[in-house]
Formats: sequence, structure tokens, C-alpha cells
Amino acid sequence: MSSEIHIDQACYHCGDSIGPVPYGLAGRQFCCLGCQTVYQIMHENGMDSYYKYNAFPGKSQRSTPATDLTYLDEPKIVAQLLDYMDEQRSIITFYIPAIHCSSCIWLLEHLYRIHKGVSRGQVDFMKKQVSIVFDHAIISLRELVVLLISIGYEPKITLQDVVQENKKVDQRDLIARIAVAGFCFGNSMMLSFPDYFGMSSFEKTYSHYFGYLNLLLALPVFLYSASGYFTSAWHSLKQARLNLDVPLALGILVLFLRTAVEVLLHTGPGFADTLCSLVFFILIGRWVQQRTYHHLSFERDYRSYFPVAVTVLHHGDERAIPLGELKIGDRIWIRHNEIIPADAILLKGEGAVDFSFVTGESKIIHKGLGEMIYAGGRQMGEAMELEVMKPVSQSYLTRLWNNDQDEAQPKEYRTFVGFISKYFTVGLVLVALSAWVYWWSLGNTYYAWAALTAVLIIACPCALALSSPFTLSAALSIFDKNRFYLKNASAIEQMAAIDCLVFDKTGTISSPSSARMRWEGSLSDEEAIALASVCRHSSHPLSRQIVQYLNKKSYIGVDAFEEIAGQGITAQCGGLLLKIGSARYIGAKVNAEGTVVYVQIDGDVRGIFQVEQSWRPNLGAILQRLSPDYELHLLSGDNERHLSEMTLLFPDHASLLFNQHPGDKLQRISDWEQEGRCVAMIGDGLNDAGALRKAHVGIAVSDDINNFSPGCDAILDGANFNRLPDFFHFAKDAVWVIRLSFGISILYNVVGLSFAVQGTMSPLFAAILMPLSTVTIISFTSLTTRWLGKRRKLL
Repeated sequence: MSSEIHIDQACYHCGDSIGPVPYGLAGRQFCCLGCQTVYQIMHENGMDSYYKYNAFPGKSQRSTPATDLTYLDEPKIVAQLLDYMDEQRSIITFYIPAIHCSSCIWLLEHLYRIHKGVSRGQVDFMKKQVSIVFDHAIISLRELVVLLISIGYEPKITLQDVVQENKKVDQRDLIARIAVAGFCFGNSMMLSFPDYFGMSSFEKTYSHYFGYLNLLLALPVFLYSASGYFTSAWHSLKQARLNLDVPLALGILVLFLRTAVEVLLHTGPGFADTLCSLVFFILIGRWVQQRTYHHLSFERDYRSYFPVAVTVLHHGDERAIPLGELKIGDRIWIRHNEIIPADAILLKGEGAVDFSFVTGESKIIHKGLGEMIYAGGRQMGEAMELEVMKPVSQSYLTRLWNNDQDEAQPKEYRTFVGFISKYFTVGLVLVALSAWVYWWSLGNTYYAWAALTAVLIIACPCALALSSPFTLSAALSIFDKNRFYLKNASAIEQMAAIDCLVFDKTGTISSPSSARMRWEGSLSDEEAIALASVCRHSSHPLSRQIVQYLNKKSYIGVDAFEEIAGQGITAQCGGLLLKIGSARYIGAKVNAEGTVVYVQIDGDVRGIFQVEQSWRPNLGAILQRLSPDYELHLLSGDNERHLSEMTLLFPDHASLLFNQHPGDKLQRISDWEQEGRCVAMIGDGLNDAGALRKAHVGIAVSDDINNFSPGCDAILDGANFNRLPDFFHFAKDAVWVIRLSFGISILYNVVGLSFAVQGTMSPLFAAILMPLSTVTIISFTSLTTRWLGKRRKLL
């Protein structure tokens, strides 16, 4: 008796043909030993779920070349590649071209199940990047790369910036998709002209031939140019949610299927030109979106005017310069609570660096002279002098800024498109099914299917898909030109929903550059130098004003520096113990009025710095412009000396709260939010970090200070504080443009649906209406947004 042996025709891992001699393991068939080995690794580590998310998710291992990785054992090269490294862990970002599906994401984020040296992985699917945290004492960088190669995910390793390299690759791929769609669109329109304008008897003999050519032109657009929308829609449906790509993908699919049916059955010319034009225009919208805010993560590192400064030391002088001007070899002065902007070596001082901005773990890492300190750390001790070893990566800093490490309470942004997309698809399908049921009940199957497909074609939300990126792209550009840097475009819509503005006082509505300071007390020259040396280590606006007031040419070393946010500083300097801060902090019995800084030396209060606040120019006019539309409040850590002035500046219903510690500010924001208000907090980014994070929108005001805060949603250059009302009103304008463009889109859809539900929509009608609606939306959103920007005098 003979028995037939069934051999699978496709490799279980990659889907390739397995050939005459397959490799077998655990009842599975593989095309090569490499695919079998990858499956064995997965199976032995209990990771069979990798194969559940997609059929054939892996990459073929047949032609995987042997790679020499010995260079990854070289410490200098490793240091250039890593994003971060301390005594235990390292973080690196790889660009992996093989990432293509949800199984890839699942596997790369579960690498810790394969090797205990890997702590976690985080995949950015759109950029094909994975950020891996690993213990370099257990697994070296070379071993990590070997592990990735062994499971079919070889990283593209380059000493250039990973984000920059990947951005070029992604942009070229998108441009290629646009080029294919544009070429097919132009040629399909040319082939469709005889249908639109009537055929002579001679031309009618070639009508079927033209139809086949049109179908051939639609094929690469459907399979290649539009493939990203099908992938996005599939992921969305698998997660049981509806995004805007679902109806887009549905419309593209129906266009292609109906075109194929009509052309192959000779029942009509189809909609190939409409399909090509639709994909061409929405891809252009995506291209604009990517150019403006880079795959929705807004790593706008090409913006040289990113409003965060760093202090550079040059021949003993201190000078604040923009981050974009920082060069290798520059010596920088990093004060307490400031972010380290670039990888640098410690030359002077002691590093006590909090890398929670990078790792998510609040732990102080101590660094000694000559040690490397990685970008993104925040100095928590005394000021230190560093020498820059690698170019500043604004893309890296903004990526850290955009990564919300507070996983317990991440901010959620509500967008208009997100709201509409939940209901658009459902409504669209209901209308299509209603039209189908109506004609089917009348016994007219032709009109039933014609109406069903026509509704899905004409109601495709391409205009809505374009309105948001074009509008927000223009708005972000206008905000940037006015030195108002937003964390993400969704914050624009969140700003438009704000109804309550909460201001800090010192460094926010007061101007640090023009405040007047007066000293009441006595200090020897040695004590004054010690005081200036201690205050020089702090980034607080009042500390910087004290340094300017004392105006010392030389400084001495500081020991045991400790600064408590909202209270004061304790340090040893020149054999003296200094405490600088509020009356409560140093234990003074008398609390003077106004903004006062007490100075205690060796337990004796030596005097006070009385600060005469100078308010931002035209502060009264700014608050007056805001008061009709917003509820205004003040939260200040100072005492009530300026209460009378604030009462005159703020409207009658405003809450003016003084002596507020950082925790008090956080609680007040929470209380107002629980009352149903949508709150924006405007602070200095130092003592207000918790309140900035808690608020719906947190805006840090920067005056040539490196007060870059991970908790804020925007950074505003202090020089443009007077534009704040214009920024909030322009955010409302941008949302108004999106909604109005959606209304225009609905108007087009109503006109088209009136024909579609009757089953009488012609290809000519669809070919004219869909590009016309798209061009209208693009023109309307771009021109209207810029016109509104000029109206607000932002351009």
C-alpha cells in the first residue's frame, strides 16, 4: 500500500516556495534552514503567537549573507551608536527595513522573552525603527545585533543619525508612490477622454482595448501606491476601532473592483481615472504632512529657531546661544535642573544626573570628571562644565519630549478627525446598504449593485483626510515662525478647546530681563563672591538676577549643592554654609512683603534681595484681550505683595492665589479640570512641571533659559508673550477651517450621493467631482489658513 505525503507549497515562516526538498520541524515545512532556525527559536521561547497575527510574517533566510560584526566590539564605535548608557543599561535605536506587519511589532517588543539581557523594545512602525533597552553586562551590542539577524530582522547600522537616515528613505518611498499614481492618473485620463466626449465609430472599435489599458494602469496604483491605506485599515479593524483610513481603503477597493468588473464584462468603462486621481491627491496630502511634522511625531530638527538656549563658556564669559549653533568642542555650563542637550564629557563639577527623561526611571546617576554624560539627562546637583563631544540632536531631544514616560496618566488629545472617523464609516455603510436594499426590493439587481458601489465611491472621505494635514501643516509653520513650538499638531485642536487659562507669576507674566533688584543687608566681598558662585549654579530666574546684580568677575567652587523647587538652595562655598530662598525655607521669623529672596550665611540672616517685578510689556492689554473668551487665574509661589496690582490687571472673576507650592499648583489644576474646565497652564517650566503636565495644554515660557520640560506641550519664546491671545485665537481659526472644509466635503458628497443612490452615476461625473472636491479642499485649507494667519498678524 502506498501513501501520499502532503508537502506544503509555502514556507510556514516566510511564505516562499519550499522547493522539492523541504526542511521540516514540528509538523511545519520550511524553505531553508534559516527559516527553520528562526521558527525553532520562536517555538522554544513560547512565542508561537508571532505566527498568529499574519500569515507568513517572516522574511526569507535563504540569501541572508554573513555579516562581519567585529567592529561592534570597538568601544568608540559603540559610543557613537548608543543613545544612552549607564552602569547597567544601554539604549539604542535601530532602523530595520524588514519591519512590515503587526507580527514584526509583536516580536520586536517581546525580545525579552528570547534573551534575558533585553529589558524592552518599542517599535515605531511608520519609521521602521525599534528602540531597545538592554543590559550590556548580559548581552553586548554585537550579540544583540546577532540576535536580531538570527530572527530575520537585520538592522541597518550607520554612524549617521538614525532618524535623519530613515527620514530620507521613507520620503523617497512615498515620492515613488506619488510618481506611480501621478503617471497612471495622467495616462488614464487621456485614455478616458473618448468615453467622456463621445466616440466615433472608429474609436468604438478600440473602446475595450482602452478599458484594458485603464485597468492595467489602475493595477500598480491599487497594489503599490495605495497599499499603505489597506495596511492601516487592517490594523485599525484588528484593534476594533475605526480610523479614517478604513473608509478610504474601502472606497479604493470598491473603485478597483467595479472598474475590473465593468472592463472585463464589457458593461462599462470603469473608474480607473477616478481611482488614480484619488490615490494621487491623498498621497500628496500625506507627503505634505510628513514634510511638515515628520510622521506625526514632529521631530522638526531642521527648525534652527527651536527656542531653547544653552550657556556657552568662552574665555571666561557666559553667553546664551540657540541649540542649533552648538558645535563639537564647545564648553557649556549646565545649571541645576537644566537638560544636557548633547553628549558631552564632564570637565568641572560633579554630575548628579536624572535620566528619567530618557529611561522613564527616576534615579540619580553620579558622574565624575572625564566621564561621558548622554544627551537628555537633567542635572540635579550643582552646575557643571561640559565639553560637547557629539553634535546636538534636536531630533533626539524632541523625540524624548514626545515620548510620554508617564504611562499611568498619558495625555489624550481629542481631534475632530478622530471624532468624525468613528461615525463616518458607519454612516457611509448604512447609506450604501439602504440604497442596495431599496433597489433590491424593487427587483432591480443591476441598480442595487450600481448604487451600492457608487455610494462607496463618491462618499470616500478623501477631502476630510486632506483637510486636517493641510490645515495643521500651515498652522504649525505659522506658529514656528512666531517662535511658538508645539509638541504635536493635536495640541492645536486641544488649544482651540481651552476655556480656562492659568498663569504663573515669576518668569511668566513678569519679565526676568527687566526686573529691578535691591539688596537690603550687609555682605563682605568674600561672602558676595560665595553667594554669586552658588546662585550661578541655579537656573531659576531669581538666581540669575542675583548673579547679574552682584556682577562678579570670578567665582569659586561650590560643594553640597541642593536646590528644592519652589523653596530655595543650600550649599557650601568658600568655607561658608549658605541658604538662599524663602522665609519659610531658611526659618526667618519676619516675612517681608513682595518677591523676596532671603540670604542666610552660617545660620545668620545677612539680608534680603527685594525684587521689584517688571511685568511683561502690555500685560494688561494681553489679559484684557483674553478675558472675554477665557476664565483667567493666577497661581504664584510668592506672597501677596502684588495682590493689588494683580487685581487691577486680572478680571474680577479671576482667582488670584499666592504662596502656592508646586504640589498646590498641581492640585488646583486638577480641581478646575474636575469642575469641567479645559485648562491651559502657562508657566516657566521649572517649578511648574507637574502643573504643566497635568493641564490639558501646558506652555513653558522660555527667556534664553534651558528650561526644556518634558511635561509641557509647547514652548513659547518670552519675547513673543504678547502674541499669546493671537496664538489661542489662531488655534480656534485652524479648527474652524478643518470643520468648514469638512462641511464643503459633505456638500460635495450630498450632490454625489443624490446621483449615486439612484444607480445612475456615470464615470465622467465621478472623475470630475472627486478631483474637484480634492482640489477645492487643498486650496481652501491652505489659502484660508494663511489668510487667517495674516489677519491675526502672525505673517
